[in-house]
Amino acid sequence: MFLNFLKNYQEELIISGIVLLSLLIIRFAIHFTITKVARKNDINEPRIRLIRRYITVALFLVALLIESFVFGTEFREIAVIFSSIFAVIGIGLFAIWSILSNITSGIIMFFNFPYKVGDKIAIHDKDFPITAIIEDIRAFQLHLRIENGDLVTYPNNLMLQKAVTLIEKDAIEDFSAEDDGADAI
Repeated sequence: MFLNFLKNYQEELIISGIVLLSLLIIRFAIHFTITKVARKNDINEPRIRLIRRYITVALFLVALLIESFVFGTEFREIAVIFSSIFAVIGIGLFAIWSILSNITSGIIMFFNFPYKVGDKIAIHDKDFPITAIIEDIRAFQLHLRIENGDLVTYPNNLMLQKAVTLIEKDAIEDFSAEDDGADAI
């Protein structure tokens, strides 16, 4: 059975061997060039390994594509597979990007944010300007209390992208005093 397989696919196996050998030679040449350029520019070893890994993965995907054509897969079939894979990856990366962007902004705001809970700020957004008191800073968003008492959640990544003005430090004490007076009436 194995000999029958070799006879039936002899031409494809020879082409596959040539393709794989060619890609291994190309990979070696690219890795050598990357190492030489990186050492000349004093780039650290982990970054060199990372770029090498990217090149290896790209060449592996090229090898899979070429091998699929060698063994008789039609372009339409490959196009359907790749469009499906890229659609799923695109949707996944878009969803993850938003979450990671807000988490990263929350970490940046934790270490380097000039405002704190209780400060009254103005966010200069062309479409929806906000003047509010920072009630809480969370991993994904800020909780802002606007003057009419409504709670607004504002994404951390937008907070770092918009111009913000500090109106009053520790304004939450004034805000709660106003609430106490309003309850007494």
